[in-house]
Amino acid sequence: MELLTKIVESVNGVLWDKNILLFLLVGTGVWYTFQLKFIQIRGFGEGFRRTFGGLFKKGEKADKDGMSQFQSLATAIAAQVGTGNLAGAATAIAVGGPGAIFWMWVSAFFGMATIYAEATMAQKYKKIGEDGTVTGGPVYYIEAAFKGKFGKVLASFFAIFIILALGFMGNAVQSNSIADAFKTAFGINPLIIGIVLALISIAVFSGGISRIAKVTETIVPIMALFYIIGALIVILVNFKNIPLAFEEIFVGAFAPQSIAGGVIGATIQKAMSKGVARGLFSNEAGMGSTPHAHAVAKVDYPSEQGFVAMMGVFIDTFVILNLTALVIITTRSVTPDASLIGTALTQAGFSSVFGKFGDIFIAICMFFFAFSTIIGWYFFGEANIKYLFGTKAVKIYGLLVAVCVLLGTLGEVSIVWTMSDMFNGLMVIPNLIGLLALTGVVKSVHSDYIRINGGISSKNKKKKPTA
Repeated sequence: MELLTKIVESVNGVLWDKNILLFLLVGTGVWYTFQLKFIQIRGFGEGFRRTFGGLFKKGEKADKDGMSQFQSLATAIAAQVGTGNLAGAATAIAVGGPGAIFWMWVSAFFGMATIYAEATMAQKYKKIGEDGTVTGGPVYYIEAAFKGKFGKVLASFFAIFIILALGFMGNAVQSNSIADAFKTAFGINPLIIGIVLALISIAVFSGGISRIAKVTETIVPIMALFYIIGALIVILVNFKNIPLAFEEIFVGAFAPQSIAGGVIGATIQKAMSKGVARGLFSNEAGMGSTPHAHAVAKVDYPSEQGFVAMMGVFIDTFVILNLTALVIITTRSVTPDASLIGTALTQAGFSSVFGKFGDIFIAICMFFFAFSTIIGWYFFGEANIKYLFGTKAVKIYGLLVAVCVLLGTLGEVSIVWTMSDMFNGLMVIPNLIGLLALTGVVKSVHSDYIRINGGISSKNKKKKPTA
């Protein structure tokens, strides 16, 4: 175990501490931003219309043929908006100072271009099984990018990494966060929480794509609205500090030490690295996870889901994470010695207004955020289980995930957390290699969509295109 821990920590040191993945992820975002001529700005209105227009459409049901655009986005957001939204921004601020939030914005802005490319390629190369079931994800566009053995090996590595990172270890981490929150707020035995979570998980998993879509499209709007209202109450109570909060964010991004009472040891490098890292880890742009949800959307043309996918990053970072940051900064909860970090820091911000109810509020939010992530991550892993072992292995995979959810509540095992980080990092590499190799295809598909529409907006579509 000691040797395994050293190996995992060494790999993480190279991937994360040396900022290799940060350069790769941000670099890919910058690359696609220019290749697609700032699609995150030009296509924002189309993404907004498709996302929130789909929210009010009734009667659309998910089946083996796929999900509606909103259901696919809800499944993606279910995975994106997780414990990182409660702890990620807090950790970035505690270590890098308020300026880390500015760099979080920067990473999300470029990440919107990356996720547009991911979703578009996931749609273009999605597969339809003999029974009519739709599936898709990076493994299929990686194979399309590299024909022959190399493509299959690279895709297989990605599949293995994401199953371990999200399906098994990642979901154990999520259930652990729920159990800790409920123990703090209500004094409930973590084992009871674990059993309940495992049983609910099995019930959702066994219902297939239709039940997953139904649960996520129901949970995501509720959890987002609940958190937004709570956060806005805290921020409005401290409204006099809002201008100061934005001043500290912008000043702290370039001159952290000039902020009075700031975090001891905060530097531009820390603000940048922590902000970018936490932002990317939360919105998952470039990590290869959310394309699995976007691949199964029922759309006329691949680019249509690309616009919707960008809204997932926007909602995750510019809405949810931003609210967490403003709660922490406006309540002046950051301590100079960073004695409070992660969820504890966020909790301190809410408790400063809600008192004891702050613990309960965070526990409820943690349940929604973490459980929805468990569902999303299960779904992503399932697509890769099918790729590696076929549909017969799905039931076994579902049971194993439920076991991991149960075990995750029984106590914090540090090696599970660090291994989850490692496999999260490793799965980024084959995904970005495949995505960058398909730059020409991404541009071609995007150009075809523009040509057919006479522009980005689908309102002027001349004819129904084919994928």
